[in-house]
Amino acid sequence: MSEKKQVQEAVRERYAQAALQVLGGAGASCCSPASSCGAGGSDPITAALYGEAEKSELPETAVAASLGCGNPTLAAELKPGETVLDLGSGGGIDVLLSARRVGPAGKAYGLDMTDEMLELARENQRKAGVENAEFLKGEIENIPLPDSSVDVVISNCVINLSADKDRVLREVFRVLRPGGRLAVADVVVRGEVPAEIRRSIELWAGCIAGALEENEYRRKLEEAGFVDISIEPFRVYNVEDARQFLAEAGIDVEAAAQAAGGKFMSAYIKARKP
Repeated sequence: MSEKKQVQEAVRERYAQAALQVLGGAGASCCSPASSCGAGGSDPITAALYGEAEKSELPETAVAASLGCGNPTLAAELKPGETVLDLGSGGGIDVLLSARRVGPAGKAYGLDMTDEMLELARENQRKAGVENAEFLKGEIENIPLPDSSVDVVISNCVINLSADKDRVLREVFRVLRPGGRLAVADVVVRGEVPAEIRRSIELWAGCIAGALEENEYRRKLEEAGFVDISIEPFRVYNVEDARQFLAEAGIDVEAAAQAAGGKFMSAYIKARKP
């Protein structure tokens, strides 16, 4: 099995387990059983991303299954009548919020490769009574939509999970209409970090993560054809946030603080197709 396929299967298995936890009545966990990676938990990555008004619009199971690192529906500045695609839509929280924002004249698609997450998302859609949403099975490296078919692509801490980010960004560019927007939340790295520490913090931050360095992310977007690129950090993670995880991984936490403190962050990445 290729390395890319191994990463994909590991991600699929991890998020299938998270969906089954929610379907079984437990909170989702994107990492170890001890972590609290749901929208209502205290994890420094996933906590307090959605307002109470937003959460009140949705079933509890949609909120419980939120494993993202931001709120891309706000960053996208959605307008009534637009067509939105959410990459790696999970339990559906961002799709359902998007569907409300674009209104009956608009449409929100969710794309996920995990059957269990799709089952959970469709159940959440039924509970929420949202009719202008549709959940598709597929991979973000091969989006099952026609060229120039959506106005906005969002994603919530999912592109960093792909082993072929160049292909993902090319696919996003393909399905966007001219003038269309990319607005995603993702984990990025600012500056150089020693490989051992980087791997450990990535595992803490995103389970099976491959966070890009900020300038590399920008370069990949440019190579895919995007313009008006911005990367806006909104939550910076100190090594203190990952102290217990790093200690359990055998990493010298004090040395890690010197080498990587403040370099990992959640950011909104925005760009436009000319």
